[in-house]
Amino acid sequence: MESTGLQDRRWRAASAGFAVSTAVGLTLGAIGPFGSYLSGTLPVRTAYWVVCLWGGWLAFGGSLPILTRWAKARSISAWLWTPPAIAVLTLLPAGLSRVLAVRLWPVVGQVGWLEWYGQGLVISTLATLGMMWATRSREAAYAGPDTSSADPRDRLPPRLGRTVLCLQMEDHYVRVHTPQGSALVLMSLSQAMAGLKDVEGVQTHRSWWVARAAIAGVVEDGRKVRLRLTGGLEAPVSRARIGALREEGWLAAAPAS
Repeated sequence: MESTGLQDRRWRAASAGFAVSTAVGLTLGAIGPFGSYLSGTLPVRTAYWVVCLWGGWLAFGGSLPILTRWAKARSISAWLWTPPAIAVLTLLPAGLSRVLAVRLWPVVGQVGWLEWYGQGLVISTLATLGMMWATRSREAAYAGPDTSSADPRDRLPPRLGRTVLCLQMEDHYVRVHTPQGSALVLMSLSQAMAGLKDVEGVQTHRSWWVARAAIAGVVEDGRKVRLRLTGGLEAPVSRARIGALREEGWLAAAPAS
């Protein structure tokens, strides 16, 4: 199912790329940049720009995602591989556009190849930056929980954020409570607490851990003590832990009923 979803996303991305290329080509055909407005009729100009944009998408849209995954797998910075990739990939759309332009409007052959390539390089660089930004946005949107991480926050759905109020053990799982809700994570309470070592908190019960920042008050009902947390949650405090937690200042808040 996961691979099918990935393939679906790639097909949608490819379709979107060709759709955007077509739309931009139609727009450029109507505007006629780089002097093309004075050359040929509207249908000819439009066909020229659409074909050129398709060629650019085939070169960059097909190659950049592969190169990006290859570079990430080897921890290669985008600043190192992107410039030479753009320089090489620009050869296809630049060559295609020049061949078509010379055949349609021979006068443009007066423009030198280096100048033609330079103009294509500028356009390709801007298009690549936009494409990489869009790809990163999609990856972030589709990124799922990292089930192998020792940090329980990495295993949460993105919608729950990373602010942990408390941990609650449920069988072989830990329920991680955040201001946006909760989710079960497959790990022990001790593992989850170790993963939150950068968050000040305390284990109040054999099944509960509470972040200090989440404590809103203390509820005492006879010999039973609970910590009231932001959002309305209440975490029990075991009798064996009451004395130590009171001495350490965790129960310093005024009792509430």
